[in-house]
Order: sequence, then C-alpha cells, then structure tokens
Amino acid sequence: MTTFSDFKYLCGVLACAAALTGCETTKPVIPKGPAPLAELLNQGTQASAAGRKEEAIGYWKQATAAYSGDKAPWANIAQSRYDSGQYGEAIVSAQEVLLRDPNDKAANTIIVSAGLRLANRALGDLSRQNALIGQVRADSQDQIRQLRDNMGDAAPAAGPRKLQSETRTIKPVKDNNPLNSLRDTPKVDTDKPLPKPRETEVKTPFDLLR
Repeated sequence: MTTFSDFKYLCGVLACAAALTGCETTKPVIPKGPAPLAELLNQGTQASAAGRKEEAIGYWKQATAAYSGDKAPWANIAQSRYDSGQYGEAIVSAQEVLLRDPNDKAANTIIVSAGLRLANRALGDLSRQNALIGQVRADSQDQIRQLRDNMGDAAPAAGPRKLQSETRTIKPVKDNNPLNSLRDTPKVDTDKPLPKPRETEVKTPFDLLR
C-alpha cells in the first residue's frame, strides 16, 4: 500500500528527472556578432566587380556600422560613388574618411575632383540661363584665381606691347656689282705652263695581230 510519504518521494523524483531532461534539450542562445571586417569588404568588392554596385554599397555600409572607427568601408563607398557620377555622395563619404584619417590623399583627391565637376556643371547651367552675373560672377572669378594660385598655375602678367618697327626683320641689301662674283674665285697661276695633251696612240689592224 502506497503511503503519502511514498507519493511525495515519487513526485520529487519525477520533478528532478524533468528538470534534468530540460537542461539537456535546451541549449543557451549565443548572440551572433557581426561578420569580420575583411569578409564584408571582400563581399562588397566582389559584388562591385560583378556590376552589382548597390549590393556592394550595402556590404560596405554594414561594415561602417559594425566597425565605425575604420576608414576602409567609407573609402570604398566614396570611390564607388565617384565612379558612378554621384559626386555629392562621393564627397560626403570622402569626408567620413578624412574624419578618421585627415592625411588620406585619395579622399582629398575625390573631394577636389568631384567638387570641381559639380562646380563646372553648375556654372554651365547658370551661364545658359544668363544668371552668371553680379556677386555670383565675382565670387566665381575669385575662387578660380585661388584655385590657380593653389595649383601654381597663375596666368602670366601681360608684358609691354612691342611696336611693329621693333619686330620688323631687316633684309640685307643685295650688291649688284658684277665684280663681286670674282672676289671669291680662286686665282689662276698664268706663269705656270700648261701640261701637254697626251697623244692618242693609233693602232693599225696589223698591230692587233701581233
């Protein structure tokens, strides 16, 4: 006959068994971290080479979120945007590179080249609209002068204008004296006897038979 104490003991054993079974079947959930930076960069490069530009940008943006202190993803985005003609976004991404490395030459190059392209495009639009006047024109000319100074390509100052008489070529006067042609003629020694002409030996038909 089962007593209450035996029933209590049996319930305890079943509870322990159930707890042990649960521990064996339930595994702890480990949070998955971001992919390695090199892997994200490589996936983006492969997608870009295959012509999937936006997919490549997606991989590189994942890298910027996971590795915010690294400039490599931003550099790839800036170059891709520049190659696609998206100069405004290229400048923004290149500035992100400079925030992490102020001495990055590639980022500065993208900013300069993309900025000049945008400025040239805008100036062309204003010129076609006859709107390049007043302060806009003055500011544009000032920026162009500063750009030439920074490039060491300043326009040379105009020199004094030469008179026509100063640049005229003076032709030598030709002397028509017929005796001048004899000045450089070598002198012939008339006192020296002329050599005798060599007599030609005449042979008869009989001489040829000798």
